[in-house]
Amino acid sequence: MLPAAMEENVEKRAAVEASVHYAGCDEVRLLGKAPLYSGQPGYRIDMDGDGDGIACEPYR
Repeated sequence: MLPAAMEENVEKRAAVEASVHYAGCDEVRLLGKAPLYSGQPGYRIDMDGDGDGIACEPYR
């Protein structure tokens, strides 16, 4: 179990991330919002292919 302060931060981060929804990385890139970092509006773990906290990274 997390301490109350840490649990509150996790909840706040989740709320910020969920405050914006993009259909996927193509939309994020089209809008000029890429990359998205964990904790930013629109970030979702399912758009972060390598799990490093950065979604919709530039193509390599």
